[in-house]
Amino acid sequence: MKAAIFDLDGTLVESLPGLTTALNALLSDLGRETVSAAVVRSYIGDGQWMLIRRALPAEEFTDAQIDELQAPFQEHYTQAWPTGTIPYDGIIDLLQELQSAGFQIGVLSNKKHPFTVEIVKTLFGSELIPLAYGQRDGIPKKPDPAALISISQETGIAPENIYYVGDSTVDLETAQSAGTHGVGVTWGYHDKPRLLPYNMPLCDTMAELRAALLGA
Repeated sequence: MKAAIFDLDGTLVESLPGLTTALNALLSDLGRETVSAAVVRSYIGDGQWMLIRRALPAEEFTDAQIDELQAPFQEHYTQAWPTGTIPYDGIIDLLQELQSAGFQIGVLSNKKHPFTVEIVKTLFGSELIPLAYGQRDGIPKKPDPAALISISQETGIAPENIYYVGDSTVDLETAQSAGTHGVGVTWGYHDKPRLLPYNMPLCDTMAELRAALLGA
């Protein structure tokens, strides 16, 4: 049996609108200037805490203050994600084809675990994606391979039979460290030149991703 495990933001879903709305709402609460979606795009990939940390100068906001801002950000994101998170065209069809081909399908994200589970369940359904894991207490976030290795152990599928698909250097490093097959997509939040040094398949289209996972 094989598994296809996907990153969430920038891989399965376009989540930039919702993240931008939530972050700018937090910045407005703090009396700060809002930022463009292009700037927020450059902040994505290392989880919620780092998203906020990158938006606020270290000389003005301590790490402890960033900790305290997690809750208000989550309140804003709860309101923003339902209208600011959209599956990429063709991704549901691909997931259904993978399922029909016998793949175990899952999600591993650095997004907070409750949001990851809620978004996956709402947009895809637990029947299509039965495994959904976000950032959880006590488990190192990507690029540490611990969570991906845990999925391998949970499913009984050896790392060499797992494809980990993502849009960032964090994802490809995770795949490499876990001993799985890494597959990059270029429609997300890390530009293609950043992914090239990993020497892993890079897919510019959904058709190319299908070929990488299922064969031409």
